[in-house]
Amino acid sequence: MRGYTFSGLVVLALIAWTIVKLKLKKRRNNVKAAALGCLPPPVLRNTNFIGNSILRESMRATKEDRGPQYVVEKMDSISLDCHTLNLPVLDYEIIVTRDPENARVLFSSPDFDISHTRQLSWMPLLGKGIFTSRGDIWRHSRTLLRPQFAREMISDLTLEESHLEDLWNQLSADPSTGWTEKVDLAPLFFSFTLDTATEFIFGRSINSLKQGGDIKSISRHFNEAKVWIDKRGALAKFYWLLNSKEFKENCTTIHEFVDSIVADRLARPLKKPGSDSEKGARYSLLGELAKETQDPKQLRNETLHVLIAGRDTTGCLLGWVVYFLARHPAVFNKLRDIILQRFGIQQADFRSLQQLNYLQWVINETLRVATVIPLNERIALQDTTLPKGGGPDGSSKVFIPKGTQVLIPLYAMQHREDIWGPDVEDFRPERWETHRPGWEFIPFGAGARKCLGRASPPSPQPL
Repeated sequence: MRGYTFSGLVVLALIAWTIVKLKLKKRRNNVKAAALGCLPPPVLRNTNFIGNSILRESMRATKEDRGPQYVVEKMDSISLDCHTLNLPVLDYEIIVTRDPENARVLFSSPDFDISHTRQLSWMPLLGKGIFTSRGDIWRHSRTLLRPQFAREMISDLTLEESHLEDLWNQLSADPSTGWTEKVDLAPLFFSFTLDTATEFIFGRSINSLKQGGDIKSISRHFNEAKVWIDKRGALAKFYWLLNSKEFKENCTTIHEFVDSIVADRLARPLKKPGSDSEKGARYSLLGELAKETQDPKQLRNETLHVLIAGRDTTGCLLGWVVYFLARHPAVFNKLRDIILQRFGIQQADFRSLQQLNYLQWVINETLRVATVIPLNERIALQDTTLPKGGGPDGSSKVFIPKGTQVLIPLYAMQHREDIWGPDVEDFRPERWETHRPGWEFIPFGAGARKCLGRASPPSPQPL
């Protein structure tokens, strides 16, 4: 009995110490915030004693595929003018901001970087690499990968052409009507982007659109592993609660798939720079990286990072573009006429496609309305501030203590009526004729961590 009593006293003492420590930390932060002229943002209160009601609601919304809309609803529930708020979750606080000026600081200031939550929740699948590392390790990954995306090879449309034919071959039409049966295009688009991405990265495509069996299962493992990563991310610092046998099996299968390709590449001698054999060889990211490092684990991690990024975001974008074009026939007909006038029956080239204003507007509007990557995040590496969001009118600075996670809901920022106008929910590519995007539209990220493949387009030409 005495043992139980002693254990109970220890637990109570730890709880008391935790409460005292939190209060002392809060007092210190309040003093420092006042000295810096900061005011607190509005607080989104939990509705239960434990303090996890919003976390549970968020997870439920994510499961129902309405996570981005849930964030907008919660911020609007405080005020339509509330663009930054404090979200208490159990024993810590998260800042959520849809303010473009705050986004500018979060993506460009050295005071912020990705959080350990993101690093550790993604690590089982991706390992150390450009999306899961900070500091010198991240800089090394960036230095290794960035030159490869400056090459003309990334804009070689012939790489996609054969895979596009494979995609069309999956859509059999009735000869009498010219129409296909009802079909789910999403899996086909993800297979298409998996095929094109593996050819660019490994120098050979897995051709999942043409093959079945083990190849099809690789695509399935990618999908299931990504779902687990999203769920783990939604749990913030409690990501470790989701670590199932199924998730581990998905990761193991994907690792074995990439490891076999890396081993095959390392078993072959590297071609000498400038040799005839190198000039005639097809470009691959793995081949170029193998010239810089022979570490099989690093080659697996870096190529896997690019594969996940290139497959998922592109597949989602293709699906949403088709979705909106199918529901807006006037936009589809206008875009089709412009492309036919410019190219006729000739094959388009990448640079000319970039110069078509209306095509870029359609893509921008798709990325704005659908927001392929609806949420980003950063963590404070030291005590710092955000320029806006504090006080009654949201115009004061906000103090951000070291270790605080800040969420940037890009969907919420791209659906602000005061920025985009009263037709913010409408799909209207023509808005981009006059709208000059700033920090309110950053679908590729920004700052040092912006998308590797993001390049400044050439000057647009008239329609």
